Amino acid sequence: MVRSSRRGRGGSGIVAALTAAALATIGFLAYQASVRAPVDLGEPRAVGASSAAVPEAAPAGQYSTALPAGSGTGRRVVYSLGDNRVWLVDPEGRALRTFLVSPGTVDPPLARYTVTSRSNAIVGSDGVAVEHVVRFANVEGISIGFSAPADGRVTLPDPTKKLGGIRTSREDATAMWHFATIGTTIQVTT
Repeated sequence: MVRSSRRGRGGSGIVAALTAAALATIGFLAYQASVRAPVDLGEPRAVGASSAAVPEAAPAGQYSTALPAGSGTGRRVVYSLGDNRVWLVDPEGRALRTFLVSPGTVDPPLARYTVTSRSNAIVGSDGVAVEHVVRFANVEGISIGFSAPADGRVTLPDPTKKLGGIRTSREDATAMWHFATIGTTIQVTT
């Protein structure tokens, strides 16, 4: 997702940023629809049998879904800020599931975190009812975590507010909920 500078935006800068964000959202939703395929993971307790397969290589013209180099070891969640993508990784380092996310307006610093709290259903700081909330960081009083809108509609965050909600589809949030229990490692990468 392209982000413009938060300093000194003019009217045309806001329009350009909103247009870029809208195009990114359309691309995000189209790509998510194209990568869904059932797969048996062999460990139902990890993420369930309906998880999307992780392609060996991205189709021509699309981003790679390969696990980022240097993204840690062992069972973990990997979150790439640059690709707006998440991987659920098993103890042997295999990606069980990968999916795109729509980040909030506040990013966590590049670091290794652990899941600190979870909520089944709440109202987010943006007023949206969300479910399967998995929190792992706090930046200047802003909670950072993954969740899904209860109505299933992933929308762009209000760029004028400080929001830490990383939104995804209900299906992907459910997989995250089952995978990322308290204490699970979250590795944030570029």
